Amino acid sequence: MQIILAKTAGFCFGVNRAVKLTYELLEQGRPVATLGPLIHNPQVVEDLESKGAITCDSVDDVPDGCEVVIRSHGVGQSVYDKISTRRLAYHDATCPFVTKIHKIAARAGAEGAMLLVAGDAKHPEVQGIVGHTTGKVEVFANLAELEKLLPELTQQKSIFAVAQTTFNVQSWETCKEFLKNQCTNAKIFDTICNATWARQQEAEDLSQKCDHMVVIGGHHSSNTQKLLQVAARHTKAINVETADELDKDWLNGARIVGVTAGASTPSSIIEEVLNCMSEEIRDDMSFEEMLAASEAKPLYAGKIVKAKVISVSPTECVVGIDGSKHTGIVKLSEMSHDPNAKMEDLVKVDDELDLVVVKTNDQEGVDTLSRVRFEAQKGMKDVSEAAENGTVMEGDVMEANKGGVVVNVKGVRVFVPRSQATMRRDEDYTKLVGQHVKLVITECAGRKIVGSINKVTAEENKAKRDEFWKNVEVDKQYTGVVKSLTSYGAFVDIGGVDGLCHISELSWNNIKHPSEVVSVGDTIEVYVKSYDPENQKVSLGYKKEEDNPWEKLKNEYPIGSEFEAPVVSITKFGAFVRILPGIDGLVHISEISNERVNKVSDVLKVGDMVKVKLINVDFDRKRISLSMKLASTRLPRTLNNPRIAAGACLATGGPLLLYASVHCWRTLASSAANLPALCGKG
Repeated sequence: MQIILAKTAGFCFGVNRAVKLTYELLEQGRPVATLGPLIHNPQVVEDLESKGAITCDSVDDVPDGCEVVIRSHGVGQSVYDKISTRRLAYHDATCPFVTKIHKIAARAGAEGAMLLVAGDAKHPEVQGIVGHTTGKVEVFANLAELEKLLPELTQQKSIFAVAQTTFNVQSWETCKEFLKNQCTNAKIFDTICNATWARQQEAEDLSQKCDHMVVIGGHHSSNTQKLLQVAARHTKAINVETADELDKDWLNGARIVGVTAGASTPSSIIEEVLNCMSEEIRDDMSFEEMLAASEAKPLYAGKIVKAKVISVSPTECVVGIDGSKHTGIVKLSEMSHDPNAKMEDLVKVDDELDLVVVKTNDQEGVDTLSRVRFEAQKGMKDVSEAAENGTVMEGDVMEANKGGVVVNVKGVRVFVPRSQATMRRDEDYTKLVGQHVKLVITECAGRKIVGSINKVTAEENKAKRDEFWKNVEVDKQYTGVVKSLTSYGAFVDIGGVDGLCHISELSWNNIKHPSEVVSVGDTIEVYVKSYDPENQKVSLGYKKEEDNPWEKLKNEYPIGSEFEAPVVSITKFGAFVRILPGIDGLVHISEISNERVNKVSDVLKVGDMVKVKLINVDFDRKRISLSMKLASTRLPRTLNNPRIAAGACLATGGPLLLYASVHCWRTLASSAANLPALCGKG
């Protein structure tokens, strides 16, 4: 028979801390009273009492002079208040994971939110959580009980949902999904402790490989019973508190037996059960060898370890560390430098990772690990060699600050000063963030690692410049990038060489600034108008001949054509009319009307639409002559006399639209009083 002991079996951090604290107080000869059994393991509680510890049901039962130990399950706020009232010394061994839930419960009360607690209402941990909120609270043990609360939940403005640290992981995931779908205003907090996640996941995996599962732990221990439930889904499983409860006949016929233990189970009891199960564990390993192999190997900050992913959440992943009973957490920021990265895209359950230990036994009771630091350690050797050899390296620009940019090169943070980030002083170096760049390491001394991007860019540009001057010719087209703008034009990088595209070459229209046509960073098609190899200067063109409005005028507006166009400006000698964008024609004052026009503004104003006739074009001098009086709608001479105009009104028998010269209208205006008599109507 082969026996496999779960790596995570035994005391969790919180329980271990509480037990260790209590034993230390007793060894110092101090009177100790625990509020309730310190842990859900009768054997440990009995041993503590044999050494002088007193188990009390409430603060009222604590004898004067005793120092109170608050167990890892935690207590409600009222208990702290009563301890303070009695002025008792106390030691708070509340598990950090439970303390975190207490803070959430208090926040729910402060914000007027309803608190939902997934767990056993009779469990001391849940009772302690409930005792930290001042608002409405409901406890549910499973999805069915949660569904019954739905009518009440829909009436709540705000809901905070938490879970007992030892709650069944699979059940919690189901309840979370229900809350997300039914209560959009619910804030859900993943509060099942990492040790619980790890134990339940390992029990899930181990039970699928074994014929039988033995779960060691107190019959009243919540986390032990959850392990039993998980294991029983896949194979035969039993729960024993001690080796005396194990029936060896139950193991008959089993080839592989898995063993795990709750968080309140001491290693001594695990050892007794394993000894009872078999004299020889595995085929070629004695019990002592197996136990030694299962013991946690010492961990320290900076140690490189291998670990297997147990669970993944949006902000972190939980791992089991190979060769150790420790559980580790890798935060998203320690998994990748990419601020847009998602944990679920980076790792999956059962992935094996190489990590560096950042901190052991931190305040959350688990080890903090880092993949980015492992990659940095691994990449540091390459960076050091590159600094010595001048090797060009590649990396991603992660951030920018006042001094320059930070580039991630094989997990190593390399600082590139502002002066070494871009080729031009006026170029916006912050736009490098998010780009993949090439650089050389110019300094590598301890944590001070400095690089240069523009040294690589300069070398690449030199090669491009040499190639450019070998092959450049007038009218040759290039795809370039606008690097900077001035009042007189745009400088365009066409492959290691910056050419000037004068403002007059950017558009056929009259523009005041290049920014009306292009922006820095734009990719544009240009062509060479002229070049000077000796002085390394290139003049570029951007506007295309096919867009030349003069060509369009030549093709679409023959001499004698008539069209309507807007007046765009007025001078003493005439009016300019816009024919095409960038092309204006002149209607001389003599061409406005058949009658004498003394002042152009008396007849026309900017914005008027007028019908004109094209009478001449000088393409060399770019001058266009237009006429209004020669257009088909020129002013009828017969209406120049007001009496004739009045007669026209009489002839029509109704209103008449009159076209008249300025003189005619003035005469009509001066004779306005006579018009009714002349026309015979008002």
